[in-house]
Amino acid sequence: MKKLGWIGIVLVFVFSLAACGAQSPQDMVSEALGVDASTGSTMSSMDTHSGNGDGVSYVVLHYDGDEMIKQIKADAAWKPFPLDETVQTLVYGISDETSSTGPFLTDEDGEALVPAIQNGYYRLIDRQVEPGKATGADILNRASFNFTVGLYDTDTNTLYCCELDT
Repeated sequence: MKKLGWIGIVLVFVFSLAACGAQSPQDMVSEALGVDASTGSTMSSMDTHSGNGDGVSYVVLHYDGDEMIKQIKADAAWKPFPLDETVQTLVYGISDETSSTGPFLTDEDGEALVPAIQNGYYRLIDRQVEPGKATGADILNRASFNFTVGLYDTDTNTLYCCELDT
């Protein structure tokens, strides 16, 4: 009987640790983008990362107040729209008469995850390079991707956080 009691205690402990390790969408966005996303309400969240770490994660948070835009404007890592060519390619794709590239952040049907945004701010975090040793400019010429993109729509007070790992 004592043996069963100890097994029960160990199981409760293990499950408690697992529950503590689960991150809310707000926590994930805060960690990924370096902002306090705690007051956002979750509109959408998905994660297709597999056991080998490859996949896409996507979180959409809505804000009622102006606390998020104040944080973004105070952080030089966030740039105002329009998107630069790299982020445009990663999020929406680009094309001309002869070729097209991207988008790379897509759903299971190959459609861009982020709807068109007219006014806002964005941040690209290239997680594949060591800080201070390379820029995101060469990101499109790699065989694999490990990046995070944050996009804030100022017209709808919506924050999109997307990560791609290949």
